[in-house]
Amino acid sequence: MEIIDWTAAELSAAIRDRVVSCVEVMTAYLDRIEEVNPAVTAIVALRPRSELLAEAAAKDRPGAYQGWMHGFPHAVKDLADVRGIPTTFGLLPPGLAGPAAADSLFVERIRAAGAIFIGKTNAPQLGLGSQTYNDVYGTTRNAYDHSRTAGGSSGGAAVAVALRMVPVADGSDFMGSLRNPPGWNNVYGLRPSPGRVPSEGGDLFVAQAGVEGPIARTPEDLALLFETMAGYDDRFPLSLHGDPPRRTGRKRVAWFGDLGGYLPMEPEVLEVTRAALATFEALGMTVDTLDELPAYGDFTGNDSLWPAWLTLRHWLAGSAVKAAFDVPALRPLLKPEAIFEYEGLHRLTASDVLAGSSLRSDLYRGVRELFRTYDYLVLPSAQVMPFDAAVHWPARIGDAEMSSYHRWMEVTTIGTLLNAPVLAVPAGFGPSGLPIGLQVIGRNHDDRALLELARSWHDQRGG
Repeated sequence: MEIIDWTAAELSAAIRDRVVSCVEVMTAYLDRIEEVNPAVTAIVALRPRSELLAEAAAKDRPGAYQGWMHGFPHAVKDLADVRGIPTTFGLLPPGLAGPAAADSLFVERIRAAGAIFIGKTNAPQLGLGSQTYNDVYGTTRNAYDHSRTAGGSSGGAAVAVALRMVPVADGSDFMGSLRNPPGWNNVYGLRPSPGRVPSEGGDLFVAQAGVEGPIARTPEDLALLFETMAGYDDRFPLSLHGDPPRRTGRKRVAWFGDLGGYLPMEPEVLEVTRAALATFEALGMTVDTLDELPAYGDFTGNDSLWPAWLTLRHWLAGSAVKAAFDVPALRPLLKPEAIFEYEGLHRLTASDVLAGSSLRSDLYRGVRELFRTYDYLVLPSAQVMPFDAAVHWPARIGDAEMSSYHRWMEVTTIGTLLNAPVLAVPAGFGPSGLPIGLQVIGRNHDDRALLELARSWHDQRGG
């Protein structure tokens, strides 16, 4: 078995026990990147080989061992800062994106665990849209079919892991970005509970929709990176301590599918994801089909989902776009998706934001009641299979016209609105030969129950 084929856990043990050197590991991964990355554009801003091999050699010195990621080549999603490497956000031209002065908080933790930062993973402009393309680096392509999209916004991270260019990867998720790219590239992802992986940048109290989390080829590797990234830090006052009590006994799963036809969905998506439900049953779980989100207060069911989402999205994503829009040199570079969010922000009033938050709160209250019966809520990771990489977003699904660049990803909005931890697991491959995943929504703050489920899922399906 080649070095790049080892799991991250196996690689970590081999480096720790000096079965393999950090220089050998770095060489193997850089050779792999050189071989496959030009066809997919997953790794960007790659540092010179000579610099990286010199850092790897320093890691091989006696007494240098730092932690489980010692000597790992690691690339950070190009929305977070790595000291000495530019952060472009898929927007800033090379001349404007100077080297970052300091690491983002979770990057500090990965560095402390011993990783060597080789560059970045590609992301769409400002992280907007589940299609990883930008004018700075180009388009990231699917690991299984290079003519298809990788998803986004963690498309570069998912493809880099799937094609063994890095052992594990970090990503971030606002509207499915740690769920759809893993699903479309046959790997695992975890959208942690907000606060589980602290982030010190910008607002500390309002922005609770975007989170950082891990992507990996195995649940064991997913858990290892999660444990590195997670943990309380007083720089982020909403970061979390501890875990909720565990429920034992027989598990029950609520399958929402396409919400009784409310969500336009390609037949192949439903075919593969419904078949994957047999894995829950093989694990001794009961699966019930539910066609409607629970009504509670002003949240009346499925039809309340998009209005609640669009208000939150315009408010938070539009505010992020505003920072770029207000810079005259950047304004002409903004793509239509960004302008859509900016214009949406300026149509909102403070009362609209409060009403949307109230609607979101009623969804949470209704789902909280549902969790008295069920342990997991399950949906497909996307409403379509990976589409043509030259297409920015699907304008239609069947006979249904999509009203925005992200309406086709409405299936991911539920987990975000709930502030819930959500696990992405591989569901399988369809007749097209392309993969799709399932997203499993867990109880409030119960991230580790999802990681345990991932292990059982992986073992049941034969690894």
